Amino acid sequence: MSDAAKAEKTEKVVATNRKAFHDYRIDERFEAGMVLQGTEVKAMREGRVNLKDSFARVDKNEVVLHNCHISPYSHGNIMNHDPVRPRKLLLHRKEISKLLGRTQQKGLTLVPLRMYFNAGGRAKVELGLGKGKHDYDRREDIKGREARRDVERAMKVSKR
Repeated sequence: MSDAAKAEKTEKVVATNRKAFHDYRIDERFEAGMVLQGTEVKAMREGRVNLKDSFARVDKNEVVLHNCHISPYSHGNIMNHDPVRPRKLLLHRKEISKLLGRTQQKGLTLVPLRMYFNAGGRAKVELGLGKGKHDYDRREDIKGREARRDVERAMKVSKR
């Protein structure tokens, strides 16, 4: 078993952004660490994360995650975190400069696809570099899915 396969089995996925695949055509993926407060980590372990309308942006050579809602920790006190505060993402400098160029020139968007804890227990976010879909693109995707289902049904009936 490869190292990647072992890492896949030990990851604990906290949240996924299924709407991202509906609204964007994802070209490239990046893994980034996050700068979090203690109560945010505890709330993430409880699975209290929503990535629905979140996005990332490169500001002043830093990648920042916006509109990611991490609910307050259930056993927290008055020192709980702000649920939708901007969170700094940790990437290598070369990756940041690459993302800066691609998002400015080609009109691509950084969309968080999922949040998870890796094998070492570190909170990570998977970012996708994607271009927004138009309505006709979405219709083509739906037609393709329906065509595949029809073929699978026909194959299933013919095997009987």
